[in-house]
Amino acid sequence: MIKFKQEKKSRTLNTILKGLLLLQLSYLFFSCGNTKNEKDLNQVFRYNEHKNIGSLDPAFAKDNADIWAVNQLFNGLVQMDDGLNVQPCIAKRWEVSLDALTYSFLLRDDVFFHKQKLFGKDSTRTVKASDFEYSFNRLIDTKIASSGRWVLNKVESFSAENDSTFTIKLKQPFPAFLGLLTMKYCSVVPKEVVEHYGSNFRANPIGTGPFKFKRWEENIKLVFRKNNNYFEKDSNGKKLPYLEAVAITFLPDKQSEFLQFIQGNLDFLNSLDASYQDDILTSKGELREKYETDINMIRGPYLNTEYLGFFMDSETPEIQSKLIRQAVNYGFDRKKMMNYLRNGIGIPANGGFIPKGLPGYNATIGYTYNPEKSKALIKQFKEETGNNAPEITITTTSNYLNFCEYIQRELQKTGLIVTVDVIPASTLKSAKANGKLNLFRASWVADYPDAQNYLSLFYSGNFAPNGPNYTHFKNENFDTWYSQSFTETTTKTREKIYSKMDSLVMQEAPIVPLYYDEVVRFTQKNVNNLGINPINMLELKHVTKK
Repeated sequence: MIKFKQEKKSRTLNTILKGLLLLQLSYLFFSCGNTKNEKDLNQVFRYNEHKNIGSLDPAFAKDNADIWAVNQLFNGLVQMDDGLNVQPCIAKRWEVSLDALTYSFLLRDDVFFHKQKLFGKDSTRTVKASDFEYSFNRLIDTKIASSGRWVLNKVESFSAENDSTFTIKLKQPFPAFLGLLTMKYCSVVPKEVVEHYGSNFRANPIGTGPFKFKRWEENIKLVFRKNNNYFEKDSNGKKLPYLEAVAITFLPDKQSEFLQFIQGNLDFLNSLDASYQDDILTSKGELREKYETDINMIRGPYLNTEYLGFFMDSETPEIQSKLIRQAVNYGFDRKKMMNYLRNGIGIPANGGFIPKGLPGYNATIGYTYNPEKSKALIKQFKEETGNNAPEITITTTSNYLNFCEYIQRELQKTGLIVTVDVIPASTLKSAKANGKLNLFRASWVADYPDAQNYLSLFYSGNFAPNGPNYTHFKNENFDTWYSQSFTETTTKTREKIYSKMDSLVMQEAPIVPLYYDEVVRFTQKNVNNLGINPINMLELKHVTKK
C-alpha cells in the first residue's frame, strides 16, 4: 500500500513537472526567432485547466473545462452577451410566430468553417442551413449518446428551408428557448469532417469560431491559433479576435497553478482555492496590497446556488417536520460563514433558491439569522413529538466539510443534534439521485439563464432519478404555476410567477440555501477586455494583451 501511494505521488509529481516545463517552453510552439513571431508571442493567452478536458466536440461539452475550450472553436445560431441577453451570431436575425411555436433564423452568408483538406479545393466552405439540420440531428442521435440531447426535448421538428433559412418548431411555447440555443451543444459542425473522424472528432475539431485547433497533447497542453477568416468584427469594424493564440496547460495541482500565475507564466486564474485564498485576498474579499500592482481582480454574480436539500419522502420525523427544516434555515449566520470560510466571496443566501443576478430573484423571501426563532421551533417540535433529542445528519463531500461543520456547530447551540457524514462525490451523486440521503449538500448551476431552470428542481414531474427534483418536493399550487410559466410570454409577468413559486418553496423549506456564488477572476495587468458574466463563460475574442 505504501509503495502504491509513493508510485502514485511520483506519477503526479512527474505530470506537474512536465507541465511546468512545457509552460516554460510554450513559446517554442510559435516562434522561430524572427521579430514578427516575437510580437505574436505577446498575444498568446495562457491559462491552466486543472480538471482536464475530455472532448472538443460540442455535442459532449457538458463540463466547464470542455465548454470553455469549445467556445473558442465553435459558434451557434445565437450567443449570450455578458448581460445574459441573446444576440445574433451565425443567424443575423430571427422571427417568432404569433403562437410562439415557430422560430425562423436567417443565416449570414460570410461564415466559413476552419480550413480542412476534406472540404476539397478551397479547403473550406460557407455554413449553410443544412449544416444546422445535420448538427441538430446528430445531437438527438441515440447512437452517439450526446450529453446535450435534452436541449432539444421541447422541439417538435427542425429543417433547412433553403441555404440561408433554418426553422425550428416547438411542441409548446417555451420563452427561454433562445437561451437554450446559446449553449455550446447547439454549435454547427461540418458533416464531411465529423463523419470522416467519427468519435475521434473530439480531438480533430473543425468549427467556425474565432480560434482554430492547432495541437493537443492530452493531459499536457492544448493550443489554438487565430482564425484569420473569422466573421465577427468589433464596434469599429476591426476583425476579431485580437489574440494570436490560446495555450492551455493541465497542471492538476491548484497550488502549482497559483504559483505559475503569480510568476507571470499564466495570464488568467479562475475562482479561488483554499490553498491560496488567504494569501491573495483579505477576509473582506479584497485583493491584498502586495498584489495590487501586478494583478487585476474581477468579481460578479454567478448563476450557482449552493444549498442543503431535505429528502421529503424520508420516513425520519425530523426531516418530515417543517419546524425542523425552518429551524435549520434560521439557525446559522450565512454572512459570517461567507466571511469566515470564503473570504467574503459569495453572496449569503437570504433570499430564495433563484440566485442573485437572475430575473425572478427576490431578496426578501428567504431566512435571516435568528437563533432565538430556531430554538423556539425546535422546542415546539420536542413538545409536539415527545422527542427531546432531535437529530439530523448532513451528508457532504470533503470539499464542503468546512461549511457543514460550521453549520453543525451553530445548530447544536439551538438544541438540535447534528452529525456530518463525509462520502466521495460519486457516491453522494448516486445516493442523492436515488433518495438514499435524508439531508445532503448540493449545488445547482444554471443550464440556461432563466429562473425556470432553477424551479424545475421542485416540479413533481421531475422526481429524481428521472429528473432534477432531488428533494421530492411536491405541491399542487407550485406545479400549476410551473406549467403556467411555460405559456406566459410577457417577461415581467413570468418573473412574478417565478418569485411566487420561489416564495412557496421557501415557506415549505425543502432546502436550505447557503450562498449564491460569485465569479472571481484574476488576470495579469496587461490583459484587457476579459470581462465577466453570470454563467462564467470564458470569452476570448475581445481580449487584448499589451
